[in-house]
Amino acid sequence: MKQAAKRQMDGTHLLHLAAIVESSEDAIIGKNLDGIVESWNPGAEQLYGYSREEMVGYSMSLLLPADRPDEEAEILRAIRAGESVRHFKTVRVRKSGERIDVSLTVSPIFDAAGTVVGASQVARDITESKEFEERTRQMQKLEGLGVLAGGIAHDFNNLLTGMLGNASLALDALPQGSPARAGLLDVVRGAERASVLTRQILSYIGKGRFVVETLNLSEVVTEIAHLIEALIPRNVHLQLELDPALPSIEGDAGQLQQVIMNLVINGAEAMGASAGSVIVRTGPQEVDELYLRTVLAGSPLARGRYAALEVHDTGCGMDEATQARIFDAFFTTKFTGRGLGLAAVMGIVRSHRGALKVYSAPGQGSTFKVLFPVSAEPAPAPAPEESARSLHGSGHVLVADDEEMIRTFAKAALEHFGYTVTLARDGQEAIDLFTRAPDRFDLIFLDLTMPVMNGEEVFRRLQVLRPGVPVLLSSGFNETSAVRHFAGKGLAGFIQKPYSTRSLAERIKAALSSNGH
Repeated sequence: MKQAAKRQMDGTHLLHLAAIVESSEDAIIGKNLDGIVESWNPGAEQLYGYSREEMVGYSMSLLLPADRPDEEAEILRAIRAGESVRHFKTVRVRKSGERIDVSLTVSPIFDAAGTVVGASQVARDITESKEFEERTRQMQKLEGLGVLAGGIAHDFNNLLTGMLGNASLALDALPQGSPARAGLLDVVRGAERASVLTRQILSYIGKGRFVVETLNLSEVVTEIAHLIEALIPRNVHLQLELDPALPSIEGDAGQLQQVIMNLVINGAEAMGASAGSVIVRTGPQEVDELYLRTVLAGSPLARGRYAALEVHDTGCGMDEATQARIFDAFFTTKFTGRGLGLAAVMGIVRSHRGALKVYSAPGQGSTFKVLFPVSAEPAPAPAPEESARSLHGSGHVLVADDEEMIRTFAKAALEHFGYTVTLARDGQEAIDLFTRAPDRFDLIFLDLTMPVMNGEEVFRRLQVLRPGVPVLLSSGFNETSAVRHFAGKGLAGFIQKPYSTRSLAERIKAALSSNGH
């Protein structure tokens, strides 16, 4: 009776184990010491695409990719020695030919005498988790690059402030007929173009400002044409075909410049080492429902009139499979690169309620057409430049900045416009000077990022020493990012680096005027 009961329990146990194997989502496979499949559960069918009938009696080597021909033999050698292979991450090939990432655990099967007679293998699909790990790794790398880029942009803005400020100060001091004016104008223009580049960097790492205004897309292209030419290889010719009467759109100039730069640089890279052209065109376009069905857009678009930006390159072109993935984050056809350029373009276009269409074929180049809805308002004309005389003022300004070149320029510029200036090398020196005579200063011109004591701490101490003292804040970062800790605390104004002599004088005068000076 006891033996019969034991046999019944053993049979029930085996049935239970068989049910577990059959219901498992993991691939559970039994094989002999030659790698021939002896059992193949539904999980294996699901993972590899082969039915039980197609695999039982056949070698596991059917699943090996061409670049890993010896892995099964190495696993079997370990099994014959009585060793297990645990959580081995590798690649296998499904019946369809698709490569998948798997984690394998292979264990020896012993008979009653302790001899290895076969192996059990459990395989789990880790393709999604591996892709997630790769995305996480890429994001961590980008975060690190963002910190580095932010630091470089901050330091570069400090240098540009001194360069642009001193050049503009010298330009104002020269008579109109001076032969030196042309050279100084080139310095000013170069510094302004470099400041556009730093704004692009800050925008990319999330420290840019999204400011919607009425714009002419042709003018946006023109403003950065020189910068683009400096960034593309010499074998690539940049050709502009811009409509000066293009209808205006609503958008952020910095974000749209990023779209233009990314598309042009992407087209230039498609040329490789060969000579070629990138053509940038703008023009109006009437769009109907049929056309809108063929474009990529973040939300449904209405038919009507759009401003079109078209970037065409004479490069290698793309097949349909590549076109299907070019807007995926981290996808790139280049050996090096982030693979974020076109993904960023798509995000910006969608945030502007626009659309994008791609035309390409292998050997025939590529064309990216971006559509933006036109605005009912015309683009504003440039504001007339305020005369130097109207910018003159009076008052005592305490300038606190850790960059000597900026301090020197600020002192010269403000004294030129009639102000008395005292300089501080850092936040602590500014507090020391202010503490000695709190009523001596009419305005504090304060850098946000300084050693010893930063601008935020200086501002708090100033408000204790003399509540309501006017403070004009300066930073290489944008206003939204820089002043978020000063909201509701009475900041008199903000100016972003780099700035010219006139823009500094305008902000100083406005800050003093708002405080009744």
